[in-house]
Amino acid sequence: MNNVELKKMTATAIFIAIGVILAPFVSFPFGGARVFPLQHLINVLLAVLVGWRYSTAGAFCISSIRMAMGVGTVLAYPGSMIGAALAGILYKRTGSIWGAVVGEIVGTGLLGGLIAYPVAAYVLDSKAVALWFFIVAFLPNTCLGAACGALLYRFLPVRKLAGQLEK
Repeated sequence: MNNVELKKMTATAIFIAIGVILAPFVSFPFGGARVFPLQHLINVLLAVLVGWRYSTAGAFCISSIRMAMGVGTVLAYPGSMIGAALAGILYKRTGSIWGAVVGEIVGTGLLGGLIAYPVAAYVLDSKAVALWFFIVAFLPNTCLGAACGALLYRFLPVRKLAGQLEK
C-alpha cells in the first residue's frame, strides 16, 4: 500500500466517523426512510477529495453503521452509494465541484429514489408507497446536503487538502 492510498483511506475513515457520530442528531424520519442530509455533504466532499471508489465505500460504511445503530434503514444503501459513485465519476470528468453536486443529486435523488422502491417493496414488504414516493422523499434532502457540500468546498480549504492527499 502506498502513501497516497493510506491518506485516502484515512480521510475516508475520518468522514465515516463524522457521519456516524452526527447521524443520531441530524437524521429524521420521512415516510418509510430515515433521511440524513449530511450523508450527501459527505458524499460530495469525499468524491472531490478521494474519488468515487472511496466515497462509495464511505457511503456503504456509514449506511451499515447507521443501520446497526438504529438510525438508518436499508434504503440508505441505494441512494447513498449510487450518489457517491456518480458524484465521484462526474467530478473526475468535469473537474468541477458542480459535477460532483449534480452526480450526487441525480445518483441519490433520482436513481436512488427509483431503486429504493423495489427495495422497499421487497425487503420492507411495503407495496403501499408509489414508485415516485422515494424520489420526492430523497430529492430535497439530497439537494440540501449536496449544496452544503459545495459551500464547504468553496469556503473551507478543501482544495488544499485534496492536493495534499495526492502527494
